[in-house]
Amino acid sequence: MTKTIKQLKWRYAVKKFDANKKLSKTKIDRLKQAFNLTATSYGLQPIKMLVITDQKLKDSLLEHAYSQPQVTTASHLLVIAIDTNFTTKNVDNYFDLEKKIRGTSEEIIGKFRSQLKENIANKSEKEIEQMAKNQAYIALGNLMTVCAYEKIDSCPMEGFNAEKFDEVLQLKDKNLKSVLLLPVGYRSEDDFMRKLKKVRKPIKDSIIEL
Repeated sequence: MTKTIKQLKWRYAVKKFDANKKLSKTKIDRLKQAFNLTATSYGLQPIKMLVITDQKLKDSLLEHAYSQPQVTTASHLLVIAIDTNFTTKNVDNYFDLEKKIRGTSEEIIGKFRSQLKENIANKSEKEIEQMAKNQAYIALGNLMTVCAYEKIDSCPMEGFNAEKFDEVLQLKDKNLKSVLLLPVGYRSEDDFMRKLKKVRKPIKDSIIEL
């Protein structure tokens, strides 16, 4: 069994973290880099991640996460948010950055730039928001895999009051909207889930080979 598969088998959605165990700066930096390296549509990155360590702030968010203890017992609370002011300007920013990093000429990227700007301009606000949410889920999956490989425990969460989170974290002022949570840290010795066998369909029932 490869290390990757072994760690994916080791991973589970932690229900109780050990509040006394904290992730090192090195571990958190790796998660930050993993988030930033996540694949997104056209590479536009319409998402951001908040890394919350302040215990009082985590405590204030607990009631808005339906009192799920992972929010307060985790070493760090990761909040994945989407950009609510995503426009053609973001497309220009991407291609300008590409020119700076790769040295690509406008002659080469100009046509694609125009096509992509037109694509974004023709989308409704709701369509752009859904596009961004799709990228947020890609980032969540990537983070969970990296967590497993790094032996960092995590618990993906959709169950929270996003509007209240946005209020507490003042995300509207940043043109952001929270969509997903990922508490990370180390599992507690008395988490009832830690010794349970993973329940998955047989490979033959989840994979179709053509």
